[in-house]
Amino acid sequence: MSISDSKENAARVSALREGFTKTFGHHPEGIWRAPGRVNLIGEHTDYNMGYVLPFAIDKNALVAIRRKSQLEPESTTLDFASTYGGADSNPVTSITIDELVPKAVPGWAAYPAAVVWALNELDGVQLSGFELLVDSDVPVGSGLSSSHALEVGTIVALNDLYDLGLSHTRMAQLTQRAENEFVGAPTGIMDQSASLMSQAQHALFLDCRSMEAATVPLPLAEHDAVVLVIDTRVEHSHVDGGYAARRRSCEQACEVLGVDALRDVASVDALEAIDDPVIKRRAKHIVTENQRVLQTVKVLGEGDLDAVGELLYQSHVSMRDDYEISSEELDAAVEAALAAGAIGARMTGGGFGGSAIALIHREQVEPVSQAVLEAFEQAGYVQPNIFTVAADEGAGRA
Repeated sequence: MSISDSKENAARVSALREGFTKTFGHHPEGIWRAPGRVNLIGEHTDYNMGYVLPFAIDKNALVAIRRKSQLEPESTTLDFASTYGGADSNPVTSITIDELVPKAVPGWAAYPAAVVWALNELDGVQLSGFELLVDSDVPVGSGLSSSHALEVGTIVALNDLYDLGLSHTRMAQLTQRAENEFVGAPTGIMDQSASLMSQAQHALFLDCRSMEAATVPLPLAEHDAVVLVIDTRVEHSHVDGGYAARRRSCEQACEVLGVDALRDVASVDALEAIDDPVIKRRAKHIVTENQRVLQTVKVLGEGDLDAVGELLYQSHVSMRDDYEISSEELDAAVEAALAAGAIGARMTGGGFGGSAIALIHREQVEPVSQAVLEAFEQAGYVQPNIFTVAADEGAGRA
């Protein structure tokens, strides 16, 4: 049974169904669920055609949809609403399909709109208007892929309703295009893939070039271990310049080295051909991070959580010093967790804010959480949101 089949999730589904009827005056045709994700290791390697090791989490976006018939007024209008402002406040954003222009739709509605745009770009696909209400418990701006959960929930629902027959890989590619070209965020393909393809109690080992995926058992229960998320509440956005600048640095490194992607660089020795010290550091992170992903898969198979923990921290140091995408709050969270006895810790997600993760024994949840809270209080930071996550199933009907 999926963790998302919990009583709490069932209550959210029921509330969303009622909210949909209240907002639109109709019952939804169905409700679909798409999880957020934690990336265990493999950061910024996806758009470098490398390896990643994320897992879907037990926090998700729920998407309720009803298609409009051609006989209805405004049959080509998309009506989007969310519970983000509270259950009693679901303002509707309406956009006609003809108005779907890249980078022109503001706010959260850009994400489902982007999916419709990407699908309608396919030969033989022409979606009608529909009503959509979303509820999500994935913290926004936390680096846990709240936006991708919304996109995936939308595309899975539309794939079912319109009988499009799209594979998980194709849906991941389409939502990446939606994010890149319509929303304007130059992200890779990892987040969508994790939300679509994951299995409970497993991580997803994904080759972002071939799109070959394999599930890797997470031996946490055997070691009475859990993953603790420390949401610094410093919101980040992939549309901002820092993420795009890192991607450009990688492209410049490829030009110097004469390779299609940094995934093709076998060792850091090859980076000596790069004169620019900043570009060299950026490339070093990608090359070594790919190696860390492969090593993490190996030691997970051996059940060696201590080795996993060491690799997590090595990843954090690389992101802090070479890729330079960490923040004071993320560094404080990682160091406080390690000092309190965490097996390993690192920032996760695109960086510049968002969350850190700590791999800990279950009995450490309270002391590690308290140590992080105290460190943030002493530093004068906003108090973080701290919670455990479990590896859950990928997207589907709720």
